[in-house]
Amino acid sequence: MAVQSRILDPALRDRIMSADEAAALIEPGSNVGMSGFTGAGYPKEVPSALARRILAEQGSGQPFRIGVWTGASTAPELDGALAKVDGIELRLPYQSDPTCRERINAGSMEYIDIHLSHVAQFVWFGFLGHLNVAIVEVAAVLDGGRLIPSSSVGNNKTWLDEADKVILEVNHRQNLGLEGMHDIYYGTRLPPDREPIPLSHPNDRIGSPYLLCDPAKIVAIVETDRPDRNTKFAQPDETSRLIAGHVIEFLEHEVRRGRVPPSLLPLQSGVGNVANAVFAGLQEAPFEGLTAYTEVLQDGMLDLIASGKLTSASATALSLSSEAAARFEAGIEDFRKRIVLRPQEISNHPEIVRRLGVIAMNGMIESDIYGNVNSTHVMGSSIMNGIGGSGDFARNAFISIFMTPSIAKGGSISCIVSMASHVDHTEHDVQVIVTEQGLADLRGLAPRQRAERIIAQCAHPRYRPMLEDYFERAVKGAPGLHTPHLLDEALSWHVRYLRTGTMELPPADF
Repeated sequence: MAVQSRILDPALRDRIMSADEAAALIEPGSNVGMSGFTGAGYPKEVPSALARRILAEQGSGQPFRIGVWTGASTAPELDGALAKVDGIELRLPYQSDPTCRERINAGSMEYIDIHLSHVAQFVWFGFLGHLNVAIVEVAAVLDGGRLIPSSSVGNNKTWLDEADKVILEVNHRQNLGLEGMHDIYYGTRLPPDREPIPLSHPNDRIGSPYLLCDPAKIVAIVETDRPDRNTKFAQPDETSRLIAGHVIEFLEHEVRRGRVPPSLLPLQSGVGNVANAVFAGLQEAPFEGLTAYTEVLQDGMLDLIASGKLTSASATALSLSSEAAARFEAGIEDFRKRIVLRPQEISNHPEIVRRLGVIAMNGMIESDIYGNVNSTHVMGSSIMNGIGGSGDFARNAFISIFMTPSIAKGGSISCIVSMASHVDHTEHDVQVIVTEQGLADLRGLAPRQRAERIIAQCAHPRYRPMLEDYFERAVKGAPGLHTPHLLDEALSWHVRYLRTGTMELPPADF
């Protein structure tokens, strides 16, 4: 029977119930750890059932809100459903849902934006409070509390270990061929008893292929048959192709200089169309035997594996389009030999990132002329998504690259500005800035040298004269000349946009 086929521990079959029955086991005010990372492996039924329950409770005058902890972003069935009924008191560590974003920026939902490698240990240390419930999607339940993970791992190991009660969603849509693709490391200890993590190469396996859960904690099992939120990636446009071309040319230069081997070093990238354009460009580039040590495996990386260019990839989650997901399903036996999915405290672990010498490529919202990068906030105070894992990789990478188109909103916003309106990655962690205009290698440059290079290489021609004018006047009039700024106008670009709808000045004004 289908009910029995994926729940192989007979002692747990009496805990099978509906999503509404499972949702009834969650109390108001609970902190709930949910699976899910970039729209993969999140629970599909219980969060929506919980949203219905919250709405009913609120209708009878009973307040009902919870804390929602995840791996990263999820999907409308989880974040969206709960946010729409105002059911989330606190959200962490990363989100991309428009309703969540609206409530956070309106001040009606608290949000803690955390480096993804920190989340699990913050829970172990007790920094975030008590975890009451875990809701985790799995592909199957085996004997003795062994679980076949689904398409993401994220913080699931920690949720299962730390929660008082566990609700499992067994998703029949998840391919059983995933069994053996995961590597769940259980050797982490708390300070002062920590030991080195024995991982030396991106494809090393150092743990178990299964998540482990005390069967006594499992209070409900809900069966589902629904796909992940498959991410739609647009075909690379001209801007993305130009950015990718600059990155690949830079990597070729690094090989010629002998700084990196012909197979490069393990690659990491954020999610999005620009990152996929870089991987598409790598198909034609003269590199062979590539590896990846990253947090998310997306379409372009899957294509590199299929072509043989990428020999192995370590991540914590898949983030695939519908077409790529179908290719993954069809070739899962071979992909299982080349892909390792790990807990995010391992996939994003700073010490491992530094030791492996990862080449990190991440997106940004804006950079200032000195290389301080804003990757989370629009106009200084409105959160977009969150820092995610970019900080885990940027500070510890062998080479830290940040990429963005040079303008946004049809040209009314410059992504290279006089002063960043919010800083997530300081100039000390940013080595390379890339736009479609060009690439600025900032290594070995002092602040004023960095400014000259970023303006010349990365700024859009529409804004370059304004940046040059600001920098020239700052060098003449700033109180200190190490990092010259005119404080009375450093953020005037953002103020002007908020007041007029554009950062541009009429030519006569500068």
